[in-house]
Amino acid sequence: MLKHVVVGFFSLLLIASTQAQVVKAGDLVIEHAHARATKGNMPNSASFLQIANKGKADDALLSASAAIAERVELHTMSMEGDVMKMRAVDSVDLKAENTISMKPGQGPHVMLFGLKKPLKAGDKFPLTLNFRKAGAVEVSVDVMDIAAHGKHGSGHGHEEHKH
Repeated sequence: MLKHVVVGFFSLLLIASTQAQVVKAGDLVIEHAHARATKGNMPNSASFLQIANKGKADDALLSASAAIAERVELHTMSMEGDVMKMRAVDSVDLKAENTISMKPGQGPHVMLFGLKKPLKAGDKFPLTLNFRKAGAVEVSVDVMDIAAHGKHGSGHGHEEHKH
């Protein structure tokens, strides 16, 4: 019995540690990288993360790439009245001594277009982020069930988002 408890405890620690990946690149600290699982043959998904700029100089996220998608773009989402507007952006500014949190349903995020295979909860994939000053940084993205994103995680429009 004790053996099962110990194995279960260490399994939980392993799961927690894999979901708490922190990547440091120069003055940037990147964490909580995750993507939404897809249903059926959905061709697109979105990835979210948190980037803290601990330095005294501004930086910017210029682009992203991932082998799992035909195209990866930086996007922003805003509400104009009752209408959700999503658009591609050339970069995401990272002000000195500031943190941005990419979350479902608001602000900047990374769009994954033309997925080469469905994203299943529990999977991981590498995502390369290209910064103006910090350069190219690879992070491991955890794929999470859409329900894990809370009420903003579904009906977000990414499934229908096309360019």
